[in-house]
Amino acid sequence: MSYVAVYCAASPDTPNKVLTHPEDIAATLAEHGVRFERWQPVSIEKGATDAQLIAAYKAQIQALGYAGAQVLRVTEDHLQKAEVRAGFLAERRCSEAAARFIIAGQGLFSLHIGDYVYAVRCEKNDLLVIPASMPHWIDMGENPHFVTLRLFNTLEECIPEFIEDDIASRFPGLDD
Repeated sequence: MSYVAVYCAASPDTPNKVLTHPEDIAATLAEHGVRFERWQPVSIEKGATDAQLIAAYKAQIQALGYAGAQVLRVTEDHLQKAEVRAGFLAERRCSEAAARFIIAGQGLFSLHIGDYVYAVRCEKNDLLVIPASMPHWIDMGENPHFVTLRLFNTLEECIPEFIEDDIASRFPGLDD
C-alpha cells in the first residue's frame, strides 16, 4: 500500500500524520510541488527487456514531456544490491526534477522539505516527481524488489549532488 508519513525532522521516531488514500497523498505532496499519481497498468510480459518496458510506457512518458528514460532493476538476486541500496540512502538533490515510475516492487522516497521529512512509500503503478533541488533519498529495502523507470528532461541522466548530512540514517527505512 502506498502512503506518505510526515515527520518533524527533529523527531524521526514518530510521524505527525500518515496518509494512505492516493488522493490525500497527492494533495499533501502537491502543496510542496511534488507530483504523485497512479498510472493505469499496462500488459507487460514477464522477463521483458528494458527497451520493452520503456516502450510499454512510451505514451505516458511522452505525455509528461520527458526526453529520456532508463530502467533501474534491483532485486534479491542482484549481486551488488547492498552497494546499490547504500548509494541511494545518501541525501541528494538534482538539478532537474527526479521522476520515478514504479513498474514492480516498492521503494521508500524520503523528501526533506524544510523542517519536515515526507516518507513516501511507492509501489507498482505509482509515479513520483520530485522537484529540482529538493533534498531526498531512496530506500529499496534489505531484500529489494525494485523495478522503476527513471525519467529525464534531457537525453542524459542527471547527476545528483550529495548533501553532507546524516539525516537519512535517523529515519525509518522501508523495512522498519
